[in-house]
Amino acid sequence: MPLQKILLCLDPDPQPSTFDTIVAIDAGVDQVLRHGGVDPSQVRGLVHGAMFTRGGVQLCRTALFIGGSDVAASERLLEMAQACFFGSVRVSLMLDPSGANTTAAAAVVAASRHVPLGPETTALVLGATGPVGERVVRLLAAEGVRLRVVSRRLTRASAICERIAQRASHATLLTAHTMEPGGMETLLDGAQLVVAAGAAGVELLAASDRKAARSLVVAIDLNAVPPAGIAGIEPQDQGLIREGHACYGALGVGRLKMKIHHGAIASLFTTNDLVLDAEEIYALGKELA
Repeated sequence: MPLQKILLCLDPDPQPSTFDTIVAIDAGVDQVLRHGGVDPSQVRGLVHGAMFTRGGVQLCRTALFIGGSDVAASERLLEMAQACFFGSVRVSLMLDPSGANTTAAAAVVAASRHVPLGPETTALVLGATGPVGERVVRLLAAEGVRLRVVSRRLTRASAICERIAQRASHATLLTAHTMEPGGMETLLDGAQLVVAAGAAGVELLAASDRKAARSLVVAIDLNAVPPAGIAGIEPQDQGLIREGHACYGALGVGRLKMKIHHGAIASLFTTNDLVLDAEEIYALGKELA
């Protein structure tokens, strides 16, 4: 008889995410072991406990999920967890701090329904320096999309461009911009895709600017808290055509995000050697879409 599926959740936040726990249960996990306030020094003991209690083909019945609201801290936990593995003695793991990887994957998959993802497409990413925005840029860059990376501070946008260019050597068309009054018309000129991934409750694109963008095909707003990040888009929009643009709101993208999240969790228990970061979750999302 197969052993129960156990998911070990490591969260650098003091209180582990209830959202991640419920999604794991809905994805078919039998037992969820939640640990909050985890720092790198504690990872080894926790991961070894998950690795050494089962062996051989039963290792795939245990998996590891790393969440949290501090992306850098979560990424450090991922590094420490991977350092615990040796040979075939390992468990599959998934990184999704604040849902950034699954949300970004869903946004890019949604965009691909309307525009080709390649050098023939220009995308504008607003709020690109946040956890979700940076991952949207990463995934679009890997597809060869021409990118305009926008932040309120040019230095932060430039830093994102440098990091992404190192990951995707062919992403030579990354350009950094700052949000300036009256500058949105220029930023949108020739862009087929715009994604707003800024802070909750902050309008980044006015309705008049979106409506006037002649080249725009699809607009995606990932902010569910009023006011919308892109004015005129409703949170539940799911490819709804508004003024000639296919529009997605946060809840519309969220439906696909949840499908990807469930699928990613389920896949962890098919083998013991998966490492699901943004790119791997996106690849899974394309299969599930």
